[in-house]
Amino acid sequence: MKLIGMLDSPFVRRVAISMRLLELPFEHAAISVFRGFDAFQSINPVVKAPTLVCDDGSVLMDSTLLLVYAEALAGRSLMPGAPAELAHELRLIGLALAACEKTAQIVYERALRPAEKRHDPWVQRISGQLLAAYGELEHELAARPLAVTADALTQAGISVAVAWTFTQSVLAAQVPATDFPALLGHAAACEALPLFRAIPCDDAIELL
Repeated sequence: MKLIGMLDSPFVRRVAISMRLLELPFEHAAISVFRGFDAFQSINPVVKAPTLVCDDGSVLMDSTLLLVYAEALAGRSLMPGAPAELAHELRLIGLALAACEKTAQIVYERALRPAEKRHDPWVQRISGQLLAAYGELEHELAARPLAVTADALTQAGISVAVAWTFTQSVLAAQVPATDFPALLGHAAACEALPLFRAIPCDDAIELL
């Protein structure tokens, strides 16, 4: 299998870390959706990262859907089975993915849209959603910390850490780490794991 996309995308990185945790062999191709648009388009005409090229040549996309496929291949899940535990896990993942999306939207607005065409009320709205997502995650983790060992790590643990690292890499001033100690501690512990160190968020900034 081949995973296509830059590792500074939280969506690509959560898949790469999860596949490594699931012990699924794969090749990573760090192709940018911007600088490598033509090369990416030749693999996936939609040019959406992450893209996964399966062993049979099938091309899949969307990080959550890739993880469904990865877990089916591995024969085990990074999600709990009990409904109440699953609901909690899905809530955390949803908040983490929302934070990733809002971070990306803000960066795109600033980097890609001409200054004279930016709409400040829209940026303020996105920024409020971003802070709300992290506020909810901070509350959840303060009340109920997530496991941070390779044996106990779940998809929520991976996604929350990857989201936080991503936001801090591009919008640290807008989301002060000191305001979110539980998130800061969780992400720091995850990033210290060999699993995370092997798949760092260190490509040139590419988002989706």
